[in-house]
Amino acid sequence: MISSELLPICIAGEWRLGGGDVYESLYPATGEPIARLRAASLADVEEAITRADHAFRTSGWAQRLPHERAAVLHRVAQLIREESESLAQKQRLDNGKPINETRNLVASAAGTFQFFAAALETLEETITPSRGAFVTMSVHEPMGVVAAITPWNSPIASEAQKLAPALAAGNAVVVKPAEVTPLMALELARICEQAGVPKGIVSVLPGKGSVIGDAITQHPLVKRVSFTGGTTTGKHIAHIAADKMMPVSLELGGKSPTMVLDDADLDHAVSGVLYGIFSSSGESCIAGSRLFVARSIYDEFLTRLAEGANALRVGDPASERTQMGPLITARHREGIERYVALGVSEGGRIRTGGVRPHGGEYDKGYFYRPTIIEGLDNSARISQEEIFGPVLVAMPFDDEESLIAQANDSVYALAAGVWSRDFKRAWKLGRAVQAGTVWVNTYKQFSVSTPFGGWRDSGLGREKGREGIFQYMEQKSMYWGTNEQPLPWALT
Repeated sequence: MISSELLPICIAGEWRLGGGDVYESLYPATGEPIARLRAASLADVEEAITRADHAFRTSGWAQRLPHERAAVLHRVAQLIREESESLAQKQRLDNGKPINETRNLVASAAGTFQFFAAALETLEETITPSRGAFVTMSVHEPMGVVAAITPWNSPIASEAQKLAPALAAGNAVVVKPAEVTPLMALELARICEQAGVPKGIVSVLPGKGSVIGDAITQHPLVKRVSFTGGTTTGKHIAHIAADKMMPVSLELGGKSPTMVLDDADLDHAVSGVLYGIFSSSGESCIAGSRLFVARSIYDEFLTRLAEGANALRVGDPASERTQMGPLITARHREGIERYVALGVSEGGRIRTGGVRPHGGEYDKGYFYRPTIIEGLDNSARISQEEIFGPVLVAMPFDDEESLIAQANDSVYALAAGVWSRDFKRAWKLGRAVQAGTVWVNTYKQFSVSTPFGGWRDSGLGREKGREGIFQYMEQKSMYWGTNEQPLPWALT
C-alpha cells in the first residue's frame, strides 16, 4: 500500500480531493490496494474546464513564442528522466506491467515530450502560391481546451502522446485517465507544473468513463477530444462529437494479422510473433492476435511457437526476469477465459496455455498463461473479436491471394505483420493489407516521429509525428493585399 490517505487530484492546478466516490487502485499482481482516492465529480469537471478556458485566455501560454513553450516541454522530458526509476516502479504498481517494460514506457514518455518540443521549435507555417495581387499564408492556432482520455494498458506513454502535442500547440488540457490506472496522469500533471506549465492549463480527473468521460466530451468549452480505448466507447464519443461539430482523434481496437510466409527466417518469426502477441500480456490494441502461417511450414512453426510460449516467464512484475505480468483485473481475466471457452466450443484446440497458473504468487494476482488456439478459421468469433489478452488464433494458408482476403476480413484495420526474406513478396503483402501500420520482419516497434492510427473500426486520425501537433490546432488562411489600386468593382 502506498498510503492509507486519500490522494488529491489536479483540478485546474489545485491539488485537492475529488468530490466523487472513494475507490481503491489495486496492484494486479496481488490484488492489494496501492492507493485510495476520490474520483472527480461532475462539479469538478465543470470547474476544471471553466478554469482551463480562463487559463487558456489569460495565462499567456498560448501566446508564448514556440521556442518558449518548447523550453518548458524540454524541462518536462528532463524531469521525467530524473525520476525515471520511481515513475517506472509506480507504473508497475498501477497496472502490473513487468518492470523492464515500465522503464521503457517512462523512457518513451520522456522522448515524446522531447520530440514535440523539438518539432514545435522548428515548426513552419506555409506561404502558399500567389494567385493574384495578394500574398497567401496558412497558419495554425491553438484550439482552447482539449481533452485527453487515456487507457489503462500503457498509461504514462499514452498520456504523454496526447499531453505533449496538445501543450506544444498552446492548449489547456483536461486529462481523464482510466479509472483503474490514475497514478501516472497525476504524476505527469505534477511534473508539468514543476517544469513551468501555467496553473490551470493541466487538469487530471479520474473516475468512471461513462460519467466523467461523458461530461468532459459533452462540455461546450471542450474543442477536441483525443481518445484511446475500446471501439464501442470510441463510437459513442464520435456521436457526441458529431452533435457538437467537434473534431476527434480515436485510437481504438484491433485484431491484427501476422503473416508468416514459407521463406521466412523462422528464428526471427517465432521470436517476433511471440513478442507481438504475448508482450504486455496481450493487453495491447496492436497485438498480433491472428496468425496466418504458410501450410508447408505450419506444423514446424506451431511446434516451435508453442515451445516458445511455454518457456515465457510469467510472474512477479517486480522481477527483472519476468516477461509477462498479470492481467489488469480479475474481471478482465474472466472475460478472456470466456473467449477461450468460446473458441473451444467453436471447434478450436488449445495448443498451449488456456489456464491460470496456480500456486504461490499466482493465486493472489490476475495471471493467465500465454495461449495458442488452432483448428479454427477466420470466421470464428475469437478470430474476429478483440480479446485484449494473451490469446493467439493460429491458421494455415495456401496462397497469397487467400491470405490477403483473410487478413483484410475484419472490422479492424490497425496493424499487421509480414515475415518473409523476399522483399518483393513482403512489399506486395504490406501494401495489400489494410492497416494503419505494417511491420515487415519485426513487430510492435514504434517511433514518435512516425504517425500512428487505424482504419475502419480501429479509429480516426493520427497521433505522433510532426503532424501530431496540428491535430490540436485550427488552420487559418490569411491574405495580404499587395494591389496598388482599390478593388475595382466598388468604383464608380
